[in-house]
Amino acid sequence: MSSIATPGQRSARKTQIGFVSSRSGDKSVKVTIAYKTPHPLYQKVVNRQTVLHVHDEKNETKVGDKVEVMETRPLSRLKRWRIVTIVQKAVTTDAVAISETDVAAQVPTKITKTDSGAPAPKA
Repeated sequence: MSSIATPGQRSARKTQIGFVSSRSGDKSVKVTIAYKTPHPLYQKVVNRQTVLHVHDEKNETKVGDKVEVMETRPLSRLKRWRIVTIVQKAVTTDAVAISETDVAAQVPTKITKTDSGAPAPKA
């Protein structure tokens, strides 16, 4: 069997499913694939992980997304994989920046002043 694919036929490519662990630049993400394997000597099950540098053409993934990646030709020094589909979107809440005055309004103060301007008596 030859390793050359005929025109119109693509050779079988590896696919993996993992989680986006980092957005490392424009059109680039890191995908972590976790697996368990027994220790060679003690046979205890050990958690391991593989980190793949993946090409994300449309910049559509976010940290925490479960994605399917496919092996491809070398796209850069480290990138050898590309995003095929987003299997499951990450459940995240939109982060909203709050100001110092918002925090000060919610934090109770130790000393409460009365209408006359003098501190309230301690009980």
